[in-house]
Parts: sequence; C-alpha cells; structure tokens
Amino acid sequence: MRDDYLQQAQTIIPDPNILINVVSRRVKQLKYGQKPLVESLERLNPEDVALREIIEGKIDYQLYDPPENEN
Repeated sequence: MRDDYLQQAQTIIPDPNILINVVSRRVKQLKYGQKPLVESLERLNPEDVALREIIEGKIDYQLYDPPENEN
C-alpha cells in the first residue's frame, strides 16, 4: 500500500477504522471482478486502487444510523 495514497485518503476519511472498512470492502469487490473506477498507467494492487478511488471521489461511504425505538 502506497503511503502517499494512504495519507491523501486520510484527509477525506479521517477516522482510521472507517477508512479500513471502506478500503477492505472495495478490495473484496475488486478481487471478485468489479472494474476499477480509476485509470492508472502503472499497475496498482487492489488496496491502492481503492485508495485512489477514495481520493478521486469515485466512492463514498455512509454511516449507519439505526432508527430510534418509539416504545
């Protein structure tokens, strides 16, 4: 994993736990055959592709907000 990509992605998703979850889910998708959303002249591993997608705003995340019980 490239350190410069990681630092740039951390400016977009500052919480390391959320960043790890977003990257790991996207890596699974890429390994199962989904096409990358970014182009690169160099050969990148799936982790770097996921980080580049975050940096370029191609993928986003949404936190789950459970509904409140009205009982």
